[in-house]
Amino acid sequence: MTLIRTLLTSLTLPVLLNACQVYSSKLDTPAPAVRLQGQLQVDGEQLHFTPCQEQRRFLLVDARETGIRREAATLADDTSTTLFADLAGQLGASQSDDDGRFEISRIYRLQGEGHGCDDLNFRRLVLRASGNEPFWQVEVGNRGLVLNRPDNEPLALPYLEEQLPDGRLHLSSEANGQRLELWVAPQHCVDTMSGALNHLSAELRLDGQVLRGCAYYGATRN
Repeated sequence: MTLIRTLLTSLTLPVLLNACQVYSSKLDTPAPAVRLQGQLQVDGEQLHFTPCQEQRRFLLVDARETGIRREAATLADDTSTTLFADLAGQLGASQSDDDGRFEISRIYRLQGEGHGCDDLNFRRLVLRASGNEPFWQVEVGNRGLVLNRPDNEPLALPYLEEQLPDGRLHLSSEANGQRLELWVAPQHCVDTMSGALNHLSAELRLDGQVLRGCAYYGATRN
């Protein structure tokens, strides 16, 4: 009986240990990041975030050292300490008077002017890219893209998309006698006119002309 009891113990112990390891790994799995847009307020040494169309206010924590405090200080001035922010991270409880903590891991966009919570096209966007001198803008949706330029009617075109290594993206279109290529890369990019921070750099090649700017993903792509 002693021998049988010993054998049973030796057989069941690894199973129990494996079960504990599986259970532990499930507990250690981090919650998925959420993407939120809203108002970022610079309040002394702290940053607070209020999502669009909400009353809740979160204490913002830079969990991945994105440098958002430095970027916010650069954009904010003496007359305005409220910015628009498009961020990804995890929501958690807070010990302060706030409604919780927003531990951010990624900055999609940070800006002091322009469309923010009132951007009606954002929910339908795959990508928006733009540049200056001369101004240009490309808005990409699931059904096509639209090229906007001063003194030109908006030009709607179909496009082909190619995913490249390192998170790069290549969009191309050839219609109406025009050849368009848009190259996008995951790179810190600051708008030369507004100072807005974007998480993507962009290069538009249009009929042999090369135009550079910044870009960010819309709500239909993270």
